[in-house]
Amino acid sequence: MHFKPVLIFCMLLSVACNNTATSYNNKLNSNQTTVKSSTDKNPYHSISAIPLPDSFVRIKADSNSFTNWLRNISLKENKTVYLFNGNAKANQLAQFAVLDISVGNKDLQQCADAVMRLRAEYLFATKRFDEIIFTDNEKGIYTFEQPYSKEHFTKFMERVFGMCGSASLAKQLKPVSNFINIQPGDVLIRGGFPGHAAIVLDVAINKDGKKIFILAQSYMPAQDIHVLLNPANDNLTPWYEVNDDDKIITPEYLFYRNELKCW
Repeated sequence: MHFKPVLIFCMLLSVACNNTATSYNNKLNSNQTTVKSSTDKNPYHSISAIPLPDSFVRIKADSNSFTNWLRNISLKENKTVYLFNGNAKANQLAQFAVLDISVGNKDLQQCADAVMRLRAEYLFATKRFDEIIFTDNEKGIYTFEQPYSKEHFTKFMERVFGMCGSASLAKQLKPVSNFINIQPGDVLIRGGFPGHAAIVLDVAINKDGKKIFILAQSYMPAQDIHVLLNPANDNLTPWYEVNDDDKIITPEYLFYRNELKCW
């Protein structure tokens, strides 16, 4: 979701995160400068340690799967979300926990960038280097090539962040035909300039087939990737319920069911 010079004029005319369907996001974003930083501590060491509601179990996953990798992401003890410049984000009411993954020192790793980062980190960790591929809006293709070092990977991802975003990632991903089929690693995404994206970190199910899921996001400016609270259900948070509602209300954005996509 990085700002590119050729898009400056268009983005000056855009509403925050390009949500023209509702004033919901604008209202939330207008409050971001009035909220103080949180000092709460997070007691959970990883996504897999986040408690489940009664009667739910996490869906099964292979040890080498993206699902299992996401569940084993470490969480920071400090719940404060920091920006790329080291300042605390103004709004500290959106997050349940913060992922222990660097944001860098440039305003690059924003919403769709964070999604691409997590996917690429998984592929790098499992040595599936030839699958680390992203595309931009001009049909440019960015493929990770040798040397397969962490330093080279970091530089490669910075280039991807600068050239790709929610608009291009929305085209690269595949639609999920039915929201009930939601899986960890799936992405709620609205392509735009900028646009927004949130990634599904975990999914659980009960004996009746009812599903719940956890979401994470980065935002603008570039900031720590964080697990989202569920503002619509304090009893379920940070889990979200798969139901018949067309809207998925997150603390800082409103998505729709038909915006769910997969790799």
